[in-house]
Amino acid sequence: MTERHMQIGEVAERTGLSLRTIRHYEEVGLVIPSARSKGGFRLYTGTDVERLMVIRRMKPLGFSLEEMRDLLEITDRIAATDDPPAAEEKERLRERLDAYRKISEARCETLRARLEMAEDFAATLRRRLHATD
Repeated sequence: MTERHMQIGEVAERTGLSLRTIRHYEEVGLVIPSARSKGGFRLYTGTDVERLMVIRRMKPLGFSLEEMRDLLEITDRIAATDDPPAAEEKERLRERLDAYRKISEARCETLRARLEMAEDFAATLRRRLHATD
């Protein structure tokens, strides 16, 4: 069964990314449309959308385009079925993937702490505003 193709507008809607951002990710090689229509329109699959969602989730954690590319190459290689990695290579890939997991968790913790400070600041402002009533 052939996977359904979507044009870039539908992909933008599904991912919450702008058309410009999706095109930029294509230009830098993070995602490549699975096909082109006869009219030359980019066509994407559900797999392409999943890839864009990985990128979208990495962005707020401050990962660079190079880090995003590296992570995607790791996950692509681990998932390869036509030429699966040997056990030793797979273990190295899993170690690199785990390093990204640890970085992600540390960055999430930093963001949580910053959010807590921001919420505390907003609460302070609310209290001061109500104190002047």
